[in-house]
Amino acid sequence: MPLVPDAVTHHLVNTEAIWFFLDYDGTLAEFAPTPDTIILDPELIDLVSRLAQHPRNHVVIVSGRSLNNMQALLPVPGILIAGTYGVEVRLPDGTILHPADFGDIRPVLLKIIQSWEGILSGRQGFYLEDKGWAVAMHARFAGESEADEVLEQARRAGQDLLPPGRFRILGGYRFLEVSPVYANKGKTVEEILRRFPVPGAVPVYVGDDDKDEEAFQVVRRMGGVTIVVSPVDMASNAEFRLDSPAAVRAWLENFTHPL
Repeated sequence: MPLVPDAVTHHLVNTEAIWFFLDYDGTLAEFAPTPDTIILDPELIDLVSRLAQHPRNHVVIVSGRSLNNMQALLPVPGILIAGTYGVEVRLPDGTILHPADFGDIRPVLLKIIQSWEGILSGRQGFYLEDKGWAVAMHARFAGESEADEVLEQARRAGQDLLPPGRFRILGGYRFLEVSPVYANKGKTVEEILRRFPVPGAVPVYVGDDDKDEEAFQVVRRMGGVTIVVSPVDMASNAEFRLDSPAAVRAWLENFTHPL
């Protein structure tokens, strides 16, 4: 998988309209000590602000973090934020959209939280993250064998507790999450582009993990540009690669210059 070619960058810079769909952790910023840690980054806030101010650019942050969390991290006017993979969406004018009823979702998640708290009782190296609309178990600091065992136990418990067809169990590196079926970055991109059409706009998606792979598929189908963030070549639905969040920021600078 090649790094983003200069020719692709040059073509986009000269495009009349671009949708930038950007993941946050591992893409715009390095990973925080815990998944809901708020560490303000003035340089990143400035970059996203300048990116959004350019009349060609339509900026969307698509993150697994909660909407409240993302609004605190990026207090930038004029951008659309899709939190919890798109279950919580804040439009540039401040309007909040939800594709599901919180009252239907939350009671099920409370059962998951109770079950997973029991599984984690007395264990070290695990972190239970309650996002409101979703709940995640992180095992990054646990031993590998224990992490595998506990995450599999949590997965089985989730399968037993979840009503069919309404929730997803998402995996990842030492990670497990239960969220509504609407928590899908690919479907989120499709819905945003459907509801807010911009004639001739090119969709660009930049992300770093398996949750972004669903969006890569959608954007490639639409003829857009897909970029995975990874220091090494990897199997991905993305067409191009950037090495790191620092490389992503440097690349985005190309699109902040005034007309």
